[in-house]
Amino acid sequence: MSWVELTGAVISAWAVWLTARRRPLCWPVGLASVLVYGGIFVDAKLYSDALLQVAFAGLIVYGWQRWRRNLDDDGRVQVAPLPFGEAVGHTALGVIGALALGYAMHRWTDAALPWLDAALTSFSLVAQWWQGRRHLAAWWLWILVDVIYVGEYVYKDLLITSVLYAGFVVLAIMGLREWQQARGEVPAVAA
Repeated sequence: MSWVELTGAVISAWAVWLTARRRPLCWPVGLASVLVYGGIFVDAKLYSDALLQVAFAGLIVYGWQRWRRNLDDDGRVQVAPLPFGEAVGHTALGVIGALALGYAMHRWTDAALPWLDAALTSFSLVAQWWQGRRHLAAWWLWILVDVIYVGEYVYKDLLITSVLYAGFVVLAIMGLREWQQARGEVPAVAA
């Protein structure tokens, strides 16, 4: 058990919880988490995941700016629809990215799981892009990606991170519900 991994897990969980609650503070907290996890993934030879953290840093800055311009009166971000054509196009880019990165990692590195890691990386970028653009569909994609990540991290003996990603699945389900309520797609639960 690594203290660095545990710290990264706690910060990451906090960032996702804030995102599920539609709170803009999720972005700077998320930036801290990607800095910690970049180092963890290099040590585990999950190079696509390490590169993903760099890309996430850029997408975090982008998402933070977009969210700040689209807040409700209560300080929470407004949820925006994802047009079908954009969903198809972004998914196709995810497939292309997965194949290109998988090939590069397989061919030129000693990556532990080059194809799987590349696919998860590519589709995580799509999900993060959708999150920054405030699309509810991001949560569906995060649920799928995070379930697969749990297995990858168990296989790589990153047990704290695998538990974190299992928690991300739960948080993504909560985020999906919260964002559906914000869009009026499901009734709010009385607290």
